[in-house]
Amino acid sequence: MKIRFPLGRFLAVAVVSIAGAALPGGVRAADADYPVLSQPAIVSPKAAGAAMLGLARAGQRLVAVGERGIILLSDDQGGRWRQARVPVSVSLTAVRFVTERTGWAVGHFGVVLRSDDGGESWVKQLDGVAAARLAEQAASQMAQQGLPEAERLRESSLHLVEEGPDKPFLDLFFANERDGFVIGAYNLIFRTRDGGQSWTPWMSRLENPKGLHLYGVAQGGGGELYIVGEQGLLLRSTDGGERFAALPSPYKGSWFGVLSTGEGSVLAYGLRGSLYRSTDRGESWRAIDTGVASGLGAGLALGDGTLVLASQTGDLLTSRDGGASFQPAAGRKLPVTALAERADGRLAVASLRGVLSLDPPASLDSPLNAPAKGAVR
Repeated sequence: MKIRFPLGRFLAVAVVSIAGAALPGGVRAADADYPVLSQPAIVSPKAAGAAMLGLARAGQRLVAVGERGIILLSDDQGGRWRQARVPVSVSLTAVRFVTERTGWAVGHFGVVLRSDDGGESWVKQLDGVAAARLAEQAASQMAQQGLPEAERLRESSLHLVEEGPDKPFLDLFFANERDGFVIGAYNLIFRTRDGGQSWTPWMSRLENPKGLHLYGVAQGGGGELYIVGEQGLLLRSTDGGERFAALPSPYKGSWFGVLSTGEGSVLAYGLRGSLYRSTDRGESWRAIDTGVASGLGAGLALGDGTLVLASQTGDLLTSRDGGASFQPAAGRKLPVTALAERADGRLAVASLRGVLSLDPPASLDSPLNAPAKGAVR
């Protein structure tokens, strides 16, 4: 199965539940069919140069996730990197921390990992096998209750079960240490309200009848939630994530991400340098000229209000007017997969060759530093 994803974006199985019910027996045996779900990531001296697909800050620490389950930690702003203990060896696509100690990472084969020690160690909370069983359970319960969403969820669960648990999660959002969403391919979305101890299939809550891939999720300045995906899919929730309604999309190509500016505006970015801005919570959108022909795959709002976008061919764009306009930042190009602001104000950049650094936001026109070559232990 081939899925076209943006650059940088499924089990020992944790006990997950729906409506308080435990998973049916036999799930753990599925690990034998998918060994990457139970084999810890290999520790390698070359890990610092591996393809990194997600990046986040946990207090003063940088945490990068990437191919084959590799998770890297740096406590000196990217000077040296060491590997974390990871219970799976699937590629990880995104990572977020809500405190300096608590965070989640997601990836292929429906994997969701949680850390409570700043990324030092991780516990698997969900994977594709468990996700398929949960979706089956939920669809059956809905059908018994005569709920109209049952058929839509049944179709999603059949897709998961019949084609296997390989569907990836591509992004995640957590409002706090308990309430969060993980999203991915084929309308895949699960919600937790207890920090990942249990997960609820949320596919029937989205106005996405074609089952399009979900690529990015973010919270707007007014508390609304946005999800973007392929073929111009643009969804918004104004009730805390209970339902996501489709918005008229100004663009029919795929969106790869969505970014809140912190000033009330929202940016949606995607294929062929496409960038649109809304100042009315997604009701209307205005095209922003980027001058970039390749897909925009990563975005970040810095602490000083500067916005940064990165293309899949290494173009970096910055805005200091809330996203009304963007200017190119000069420097050597390298495919960028994710962005994070370091504790010292410099920009950390995940790439297919490890993690790099840029000068402070005030001088983003400076060239890229060399990829990190710190020893990994």
